[in-house]
Amino acid sequence: MEPLLLATIFISFICTYFSMPYWIRKAKQVGLIWEDMHKVGHPKNVVGSGGIMVLFGFVLGVLLYIAIKTFYFGDNTDSTLIFALLSSILIIGLIGMLDDILGWKRGGSSKKSRLILLFFAAIPLMVLNVGESTMMGIQFGILFPLIIVPLGIVGATSTFNFLAGYNGLEAGQGIIILSALSVVTYLTGNSWLSIVALCMVGALVAFYIFNKCPAKAFPGDILTYSVGGLIAIIAILGNIEKIAIFFFIPYIIEVVLKARGKLKKESFGKLNLDGSLEMPYKKIYGLEHLSILILKKIKPSKKVYESEVTYLIHFFQIIIVVLGFLFIL
Repeated sequence: MEPLLLATIFISFICTYFSMPYWIRKAKQVGLIWEDMHKVGHPKNVVGSGGIMVLFGFVLGVLLYIAIKTFYFGDNTDSTLIFALLSSILIIGLIGMLDDILGWKRGGSSKKSRLILLFFAAIPLMVLNVGESTMMGIQFGILFPLIIVPLGIVGATSTFNFLAGYNGLEAGQGIIILSALSVVTYLTGNSWLSIVALCMVGALVAFYIFNKCPAKAFPGDILTYSVGGLIAIIAILGNIEKIAIFFFIPYIIEVVLKARGKLKKESFGKLNLDGSLEMPYKKIYGLEHLSILILKKIKPSKKVYESEVTYLIHFFQIIIVVLGFLFIL
């Protein structure tokens, strides 16, 4: 990869970093303010849907990448696939924004309508018959673009949204997984996908500065949907579904735990007056709850705080990534 192309990652970071204060200011003016559930009194002082600036920075970075390849290197290779990727991500982002506007406390859009809309987000990739029809030794033929591609995108987009609700959690997870996928795609000869993944990483790092505890901005579904969708799309275009699924193990576990509570149990911890967290239920209904339980057992003070839960989940994700590189790549 030429150093000039790596500048696109920096552009994604800069655009997101300098646009976030504007978004925070304007969101407060229009009342797009959400409660911070793990702060005493649940203050309603954090702006929502900050992921819109992440999407903005990501798209600009990727478009600059296409421009540099076209006008400087005279290379249009993979441009069609990149535009299809951008089309899908922008559709996914719009669906996430719709959910944010309707509000998670009011249920957002219905599960049925959300799945239908996410299916349409896969169409730009379906019509190009992307990926290889053989996946993990199984020959899918025409079923791959018609069924596997939309299922992968819908599944990853929906489930990435499950592991959430703590300052810095969603952005941090996206940084870890997409950074790992950028390495995988580079090693497997798809460096253009590495640049695309790292453009999102650059934007997420900039957003994380405003989202880490104590958060000034929440990501919203527009970020979680977009990041989850991008993970699936990179896996499909890079033909690295096996290791991508392995990296997604924390989310698979999260889905199983959430299913125990019929998808109705919230991920939030029970807040004490000193800002520490307790188990909200007698049973575990998410990795967030499991993290609280583990931290309470290993910490001498028995006091568990929001940022510690986030860091423990990140640590678990990093272990999964390392194992993936050791045993699958």
